[in-house]
Amino acid sequence: MCMLKVKSRAGESVQQMIRRFKKLCEKEGLIRDMKRNAYYEKPSEKNRRRMRKAARNVERY
Repeated sequence: MCMLKVKSRAGESVQQMIRRFKKLCEKEGLIRDMKRNAYYEKPSEKNRRRMRKAARNVERY
């Protein structure tokens, strides 16, 4: 995981910088990873979640 940096552009407000930072975080998947790692997930539960996701993808296509 890399550290995200946002440099201010000429004439850019703080709100615009925050918006760009949030988009970068979403693009990198930072928020999703933080939510997933907020609580411990047993390996069997991880495997079960991955298998369910794979099954949904198979049904979809």
